[in-house]
Amino acid sequence: MDTEGSQSSLSSSAQDSPHDPCKMFIGGLSWQTTQEGLNEYFCKFGEVKDCMVMRDPVTKRSRGFGFVTYLDQTGVDNVLAQNRHELDSKTIDPKVAFPRRAQPKLVTRTKKIFVGGLSVNTTIEDVKQYFDQFGKVSLCFISFCCRCLT
Repeated sequence: MDTEGSQSSLSSSAQDSPHDPCKMFIGGLSWQTTQEGLNEYFCKFGEVKDCMVMRDPVTKRSRGFGFVTYLDQTGVDNVLAQNRHELDSKTIDPKVAFPRRAQPKLVTRTKKIFVGGLSVNTTIEDVKQYFDQFGKVSLCFISFCCRCLT
């Protein structure tokens, strides 16, 4: 894993480190978002201790996510208090970061799924009927590429 502005790689002990309540995972970043842009946006919510945009080690292209660490929990609380965040014309998804091994297994923020490869003959009722076996389906829609329908 490569980070913008840093040549160091994460050691296994860094990945296994205890949960830091001041560290946030920032998902959905634009490919154009830089470390400086990320810092500039999130410093509005509190004093930023560290921030990084994760990059592919080979191509050096953004992987579409990063991390921001605040000096204290107030910055995290201020970020989470705002419902919508937009950076570089893209809606981003900040969350409290958890180390990979400490990921809470039953806590989910979204209950949405994407199902691809449906035939044009598949109806909303077909999809609802199938997924009802796993739990209540509250919303279902099917969208097709307009080029695929011609």
